[in-house]
Amino acid sequence: MGPEPDEPAVCSRKGCRAEAAWRLLWNNPRIHTPERRKTWLACGKHRGWLEEYLQTRDLWKETLPLAGTSSPADSGSGNA
Repeated sequence: MGPEPDEPAVCSRKGCRAEAAWRLLWNNPRIHTPERRKTWLACGKHRGWLEEYLQTRDLWKETLPLAGTSSPADSGSGNA
């Protein structure tokens, strides 16, 4: 479930309520098919932290700007 059209997208970092500027696409190969992508949103301040978190666990796939993109149907915007 994503934000309502009138609401800004919010960073997925736990406790952060800043507006998101980035989409971090990830996949857990132990439980997801290779083509599946989950999405976390990140503000500028937490982009690096969230990327490092995912990369350390071999989950990170790519980071894309949030603006001008459509949200994937499978966004898991749980707080990290």
